[in-house]
Amino acid sequence: MAMKKWSTHSLLFAAVVLTWIKTFIVYHMSFNMKIENIMQHIILFINPLSFILLFFGISLFFSKEKTSKRFILGGSTILAMILYANVVFYRFFTDFITLPVLFQTSNFGDLGSSASNSIYFTDVFYFIDVILLFIFARYLSKHQEQVVRKPIHRKAYFVFAAAIFFLNLGLAEIQRPQLLTRSFDREMLVKNIGTYNYHLYDVYVQSKSQAQRAFADGSELVEVNNYVRSNHVENTTPLQGVAKDKNIIVISMESLQNFVINEDMNGEVITPFLNELTQDKDTMYFSNFYHQTGLGKTSDSEFIVENSLYPLGGGAVFFTHAGNTFNSLSERLGENGYHTSVMHANNKSFWNRDMMYQSLGVDTFYDIDSYTVEEGQAVNWGMKDIPFFEQSAEILKREEQPFFTRMITLTNHYPFTLDEEDKLIPEYTSNSGTLNRYFQTVRYMDESLRVFFDELKEQGLYEDSIIVMYGDHYGISDNHNKAMEQYLGKEVTPFVSAKLQEVPLFIHIPDSGLGGERTDLTGQVDLRPTILHMAGIDTSKDIQLGTDIFAEDREQKVIFRDGGFVTEEVLFTKNTCYDATTGEEIERTLCDEEISKTNQELNYSDQLINGDLLRFYNRQTGQLLIEETNTTDE
Repeated sequence: MAMKKWSTHSLLFAAVVLTWIKTFIVYHMSFNMKIENIMQHIILFINPLSFILLFFGISLFFSKEKTSKRFILGGSTILAMILYANVVFYRFFTDFITLPVLFQTSNFGDLGSSASNSIYFTDVFYFIDVILLFIFARYLSKHQEQVVRKPIHRKAYFVFAAAIFFLNLGLAEIQRPQLLTRSFDREMLVKNIGTYNYHLYDVYVQSKSQAQRAFADGSELVEVNNYVRSNHVENTTPLQGVAKDKNIIVISMESLQNFVINEDMNGEVITPFLNELTQDKDTMYFSNFYHQTGLGKTSDSEFIVENSLYPLGGGAVFFTHAGNTFNSLSERLGENGYHTSVMHANNKSFWNRDMMYQSLGVDTFYDIDSYTVEEGQAVNWGMKDIPFFEQSAEILKREEQPFFTRMITLTNHYPFTLDEEDKLIPEYTSNSGTLNRYFQTVRYMDESLRVFFDELKEQGLYEDSIIVMYGDHYGISDNHNKAMEQYLGKEVTPFVSAKLQEVPLFIHIPDSGLGGERTDLTGQVDLRPTILHMAGIDTSKDIQLGTDIFAEDREQKVIFRDGGFVTEEVLFTKNTCYDATTGEEIERTLCDEEISKTNQELNYSDQLINGDLLRFYNRQTGQLLIEETNTTDE
């Protein structure tokens, strides 16, 4: 009789155990999380259970056995889908899904090729617990007796569940003090509170950010404005006004990392044209330039370049805050006589660009409908780079001058596939098809840039144009470290991985004689003030977090969106401090001061975005609109 009574709750017990054990196994098999000590192992083992007990315990409140059973089976399926979605997302982004990403549904169609390359036949394993539960439930339906559920038993269950939850939270706080107030590092959150609890916390964080705008007022801008004025250099530079009345062309080079520049692959030169530019008398090549993007990838790089602010840590600003007030690069150049545009041969709604560009003050968006895509010219994400640049040069010829345009390439995008006729070099030979194909698509993009320079000359635009080209984000994630180790000939440590976030930056000024390699530490957040100063536009009243690359007294530091950073002395990543020169791990205390400054700057950037604080600022006068706000409120 005891066995029959137990069988009533055996499905609940099975669901808890199977989901718990599967999640723990997935942590080790699918997520590359650094476990440093035995305490972290214990926390990682406990943290799925703290949520799973509470979640499945809801079934105890249903009076009908059938309803309870349906909840357990349905809940198990939902949790399996959430975990698997994180696995697929992690394979490409080496990160965990956030709430805003889930609402970026307009991107799903275009993301098809990337997603399909991240799904494997063996992924059925991630649903093995669900399959077993359905089989077990069918068996129980034939061998189960109705049992009265006593409140005392339910109470004991939830006391135990709460105890596990608070044990998990307590151990996590000991291991990582102030964990929930430092949400820049999602891996740290998942490692300590678990995937499912992390998603609940993410819902709270995203709700809080939405509430920030609703309750924000101009007074919050005072502290941010004081920080900007006291911490960022605004002195004139040697290149002040060099681009005045000239066309400015900014090219976002898709997924291009610095490790391919001036290098070869099995004897094949990877970027012959860009290599030439590193030696060109009119081209400045910045070899210590970093991308600073988050989950928004290309759209994040656009946001950074336009606004000199950091992207959000939990989603793409292009989606979450497209209705904000900005003081963009395009807007400033437009105010000073430039016709502004963006050229990108993809659907206008991808990354919500059609909406966001209006907020950024872009005059014209040349999307896929502005181009003629002939047979053999299409690529997964739109149009191949060579015909894109050829047609773009013709469009620019018709533009009113001076113009400012941002151009976004497409071909060198994951999963890095090419038609046979476009393969200019052979594939690499490693255990990663992604890395193997990457060199080929990089080579193709390099050739397209050569074509574009030639087209500008043919259209008579070259001499009157300044061309800025930068890598928008990484192309090869940490999931391909083994293959990267084969190519680089060394271990890819967290330090090396952080250094691999370097992307190339080229500033080409015809007949300037200013060419040469520059080793200054700089990042994408510095491009807005640099370009505006080159155009002879004063930015002393602008609220921006970057500094002109050519400013003499600028701080040598780059901040990453996840809270890491690099200076001339130290590099901080994955909660570890390294000597920036040798790559050796050093005492964390040597990074503590910069960690505090980094978090402060990221927080100020988040406040500006989440609170939409620039709506309370008059850039022309440099005045905060606090009094107007207060008067309106009254």
